[in-house]
Amino acid sequence: MDFTSTVIIPLLFGSLGIFGLFRLLQWMRMRTYLQEAVVVITGATSGLGKECAKAFHAAGCKLVLCGRDGEKLKGVVQELSTMTNHRKNAHKPHTVVFDLSDTKTVLNAAEEILKYLGHVDILINNAGISFRGTIVDTGLDVDKKVMETNYFGPIALTKALLPSMIKRRQGHIVAISSVQGKISIPFRSAYAASKHATQAFFDCLRAEVEQYDIDVTVISPGYIQTNLSLNAVTADGSRYGVMDKNTAEGQTAAEVAQVVLSAVGQKKKEVLVAGLTPSLAVYLRSLFPSIFFTLMATRAKKERKAKDS
Repeated sequence: MDFTSTVIIPLLFGSLGIFGLFRLLQWMRMRTYLQEAVVVITGATSGLGKECAKAFHAAGCKLVLCGRDGEKLKGVVQELSTMTNHRKNAHKPHTVVFDLSDTKTVLNAAEEILKYLGHVDILINNAGISFRGTIVDTGLDVDKKVMETNYFGPIALTKALLPSMIKRRQGHIVAISSVQGKISIPFRSAYAASKHATQAFFDCLRAEVEQYDIDVTVISPGYIQTNLSLNAVTADGSRYGVMDKNTAEGQTAAEVAQVVLSAVGQKKKEVLVAGLTPSLAVYLRSLFPSIFFTLMATRAKKERKAKDS
């Protein structure tokens, strides 16, 4: 018998067996972690938030769905009730209506959530708003609006729920950030700034709450096929109303939701969910910043010329 049949093939099958066992144990651990967990999801009426609701509902979680539109939340609950999966989830999702940009309503919402379920196991800060416009034309009120929704709202909710997690020495906080929390591209200043702030805050939080056995996961997606660009605000505060090409060609929200589910189940600290080009841009910004800055300046000129033509 030759070397391949006596050594290589058995090693190959043995390695595959060990890998398969590892994945099985990983899946069982994730299932145990998520089963019956109380999961709060903001921005649950559409897009990634809605798909996360589907994914975590299928995993057997007790959901609290948050958003500004009560009727749309009811629609999501109805849709979840008709889902067919191999483990029927008997827990009807609870809905809480509030506006993340209004700190007072955020605090009231946190109080309602804790009153209804007693505790929160997993908080998914997903809701957000995008921005399109030049810095010179953008009013400060627009910058504040984006920051209120994308940064101050999520950290207000996090801070309101954090003491109960610390008291239980148990909890998991998830921030849906963006690749633009790591790099900045032209005409997205308010959005990129809010996501950079998000990245920094939750990195600090992770270090501070580790002593209480609380996990913090930051998910940084690239382009996702949602209405984010359609609903983006512009320099004067009006709705952008355009589906960007990159957004339309991005990953589906369902695909990214499964990444979020897996990242939470495996208690990952950070996950970059992006294609090759944006992923390379993140590393380029760190390793060769001068090249990155030149590329961004070129992009700005190109986009400005296309807009003016």
